[in-house]
Amino acid sequence: MSSTMSLTIFTLLLLSFTLSSYASGVGSRSEAEVKQIYQEWLVKHQKTYNGIGEEDRRFEIFKDNLRFIDEHNSQDRPYKVGLNAFADLTNQEYRAKFLGTRSDPKRRVMKAKNSSQRYAFRVGEALPESVDWRVKGAVNPIKNQGNCGSCWAFSTVAAVEGVNQIVTGELVSLSEQELVDCDRSYNAGCNGGLMDYAFEFIIQNGGMDTEKDYPYKAYDQQCNVALVSPQFSIPINLITIIFLG
Repeated sequence: MSSTMSLTIFTLLLLSFTLSSYASGVGSRSEAEVKQIYQEWLVKHQKTYNGIGEEDRRFEIFKDNLRFIDEHNSQDRPYKVGLNAFADLTNQEYRAKFLGTRSDPKRRVMKAKNSSQRYAFRVGEALPESVDWRVKGAVNPIKNQGNCGSCWAFSTVAAVEGVNQIVTGELVSLSEQELVDCDRSYNAGCNGGLMDYAFEFIIQNGGMDTEKDYPYKAYDQQCNVALVSPQFSIPINLITIIFLG
């Protein structure tokens, strides 16, 4: 047997051994260590599974996600990732369950033809390299949409909260649930929606309610008409600027 063929076979055997060892654990972690991390994660996030074999299947997905985390964090990157409540979901499951934004091709074409120059750079403007609106107090703490495809509502509300704070100096948490329940001309609550339509709803409604008055439930309800009459009114011209921009 030639030395080249021997080296090739040795390399393949070494690679096979490395992959099988890596598959049995997660990176340098032992199977027992991964299982312990998984059990602690189950308790922390109050996870329970009823289907036969479901916990084992979720554990395999969890291992894949943990492997990704370890690989990512071992590299020289400007940020780290970690385990959260979605660590037992595949990427496809997460997208199907939580990403409820519905695109509208007609509106995209219309915007492309009539694009706003509001944020276009102009020669001679002295602009900062970056702006952290969290530091400036224009961003509320992280919210959790739960098992509801209402990301469109959260995106809309975050934009409105921010621009309102920038103009008025007051950061108020507004109601995503109002949009989920009441903005139903085009949007579909937990089954998805589009931010443009939500901005239109707020404009037509004359504002929107606060999170405190109309709290988030993470499921579709009948619109509470009594609460839709806005007790906290966002200036309409500001919403129009966001919508048209």
